[in-house]
Amino acid sequence: MKLRTLMATLAIVVLSTGVAFADGKIEVKPKEFDPGKTFLVQADWLDGIGCPTSAHIAVPNADFTGVAGTAPYSDAGCPTGDTSDRHNQGLLLVKTGPTNNFASATAELKGVKGMHLTELGYDLRKPRTFSDASGSHCGAGAPRFDVITTDHVDHFVGCASPAPTQTATGVGWIRLRWNPTTAFPPILATDTVKSITIVFDEGQDTAPDNFGLAVLDNIDVNGTLVGNHEANNDNGEDKGNGNGDHKDKKGHKGDPDNDKNDQD
Repeated sequence: MKLRTLMATLAIVVLSTGVAFADGKIEVKPKEFDPGKTFLVQADWLDGIGCPTSAHIAVPNADFTGVAGTAPYSDAGCPTGDTSDRHNQGLLLVKTGPTNNFASATAELKGVKGMHLTELGYDLRKPRTFSDASGSHCGAGAPRFDVITTDHVDHFVGCASPAPTQTATGVGWIRLRWNPTTAFPPILATDTVKSITIVFDEGQDTAPDNFGLAVLDNIDVNGTLVGNHEANNDNGEDKGNGNGDHKDKKGHKGDPDNDKNDQD
């Protein structure tokens, strides 16, 4: 009887450990790499610019004291989203001026160390297709994932190169996904992640849009979506300060692993 109880206890411990690992939080922390203090780059989560999954719009001349004054609204480009996002936040990445300025808007992914990648992606504020000249910039080199594996290899996944799979299309948003094996060089199932950074370092002189700006949402790592400045997977608990402010933004320290600012 005691052995049976012991085995049951061990099973609970193993299951609990597995759940704790599966529920590990992923955060996406915006930063600017601007050693020359050019003030021509910006990265931040902002309210109201993300892809609306379960949003609502106000009905003109309605009584806003109750739900009767609103109507549901969603964009088909983001059929699913980060349920902890209370303010429809989006990740703004901007590089004003030329690409050869040694500066970039970045976002560091926290909580990914030790992972084996099966999927990367994000939603992009852009109509029709990723190759369309309108909307957010989607170049061969930006916005891109820089994935450093534990063997110290830097793997690149650019917005337009390798070509993504567009899994959803809406009015103003598209959903893009990449198989890690298509990265440059390929990320194998046996490769272990050391760090992941999103880098935006192409300016207004880069075609096809010459815009130097992109808005991302629902950053996807192995099917887990991050759509605001707080950690996701919080079971719906709103951990924000009530106004969507990004309080923990710090100057970029130029980590040689993550902040290479490669000019593609």
